Amino acid sequence: MTNVLGFVGMGLVMGSFLTKDIKKLRFVNALGCIVFLAHGFIIGDAATIATNGALLTINTIRLAA
Repeated sequence: MTNVLGFVGMGLVMGSFLTKDIKKLRFVNALGCIVFLAHGFIIGDAATIATNGALLTINTIRLAA
């Protein structure tokens, strides 16, 4: 299950960069960050949690603006 979350998160983050619309990019990237956060909590990796928590915050602020 842990590997599946990692690959789903990777697919969402990488796929977000294929879109031309910045709002869609940020939305899909935020979804990837959420999945990676879950992955990070499950495996207990502070770096994964911190990085994706920060990126999710940035994406959320930019989407709200």
